[in-house]
Amino acid sequence: MKIVTADVIVTSPNRNFVTLKITTDEGLTGLGDATLNGRELAVVSYLRDHVVPLLIGRDADRIEDTWQFLYRSGYWRRGPVTMAAIAAVDMALWDIKGKAAQMPVYQLLGGASRDGLMAYGHASGTSLPALFDSIREHQEQGYRSIRVQTGVPGLKSIYGIAAQSTGEERYDHEPAQRGAYPAEEDWDTRAYLRHLPTVFEAVRHEFGPDLPLLHDGHHRMTPIQAAKLGKSLEPYDLFWLEDCTPAENQEALRLVRQHTTTPLAIGEIFNTVWDFQALIKEQLIDYVRAASTHFGGISPLRKVMDYAAQYQVKSGFHGPTDISPVGLAAQMHVGLAIHNFGIQEYMQHGARTNAVFQQSFTFADGYLHPGDLPGLGVELDVDEAGRYPYEVAYLPYNRLADGTVHDW
Repeated sequence: MKIVTADVIVTSPNRNFVTLKITTDEGLTGLGDATLNGRELAVVSYLRDHVVPLLIGRDADRIEDTWQFLYRSGYWRRGPVTMAAIAAVDMALWDIKGKAAQMPVYQLLGGASRDGLMAYGHASGTSLPALFDSIREHQEQGYRSIRVQTGVPGLKSIYGIAAQSTGEERYDHEPAQRGAYPAEEDWDTRAYLRHLPTVFEAVRHEFGPDLPLLHDGHHRMTPIQAAKLGKSLEPYDLFWLEDCTPAENQEALRLVRQHTTTPLAIGEIFNTVWDFQALIKEQLIDYVRAASTHFGGISPLRKVMDYAAQYQVKSGFHGPTDISPVGLAAQMHVGLAIHNFGIQEYMQHGARTNAVFQQSFTFADGYLHPGDLPGLGVELDVDEAGRYPYEVAYLPYNRLADGTVHDW
């Protein structure tokens, strides 16, 4: 079964997405997600100019061989652009293999290890009443686990607060804003460290001890600040504290681990298993936050979770709306099959995105399921996608009170 065409499709229904569509000489098609939020066109060029010419005529059945060829033959390995391009190819080939076998991809990975995937949603608010309303709204939508992000007194605009952008152009509840230059936000770590424990105390008082609560620090703290936060949040029994300190410095997690028993999740900006090697082996994290889209696809995601299983580390795959429905489906198939699944992040895409990407997965009673259609279970409406051309958009950045650029 040979690859005859590979098309790169860029569309911006509720936000920008990059999708690879591979077609074989037997008429089977497969989709892969190559979206890199805020740098989408870099991956488009990488695919169109450097990867697609290498795919034509290749055997679509040889998924592992193709992955290794694209990774090793380029010499300049790793990085989000390269790995997003490879991920798109890998997902598309798994999609084709599932269709050829007339099975959903999770069956090809060994079959289901559970009936559904526990998912968490994103509740946020600039005040406690607004936050409580957001938590209740998510519970009404069926979520049984909730990520809590809150405004901080004195700060005008910070990561994770959906109410900061409203209307039709809110870009699927994500902070990337359409425009020629990134938006500037403000930050004060000491104010955040003082305020956040009071928020979780109030949430626990309002919603009780049973609701799993998560929080994203978004790489903004030093190791000692992260350790302080983790310790101060221990009374509120978090499911996890995510990205508490910049992940580039892996030794930093040793210091955090020494000072808190709050579970730690990290890895959404990681691109290969090598980024996780020390963190898993030394048991410095509890959850792998990798995204199939930025990690090279289904093949390496399964491999890193097999490695993590030796150390009782579970999955917590990255799943906001900058992962397209194709990338989300890929992660759901992996999550359903592996034994050491933990939880799946799930932000619901907008109506226009769902019209472009026709999906078979379900979300009911707090659990996701990828569905049982052959392959990944997602098809792209090319005509609908063509209605929404690419629009320039950037993620924001932070400045401290003295004007210093800070981690966002």
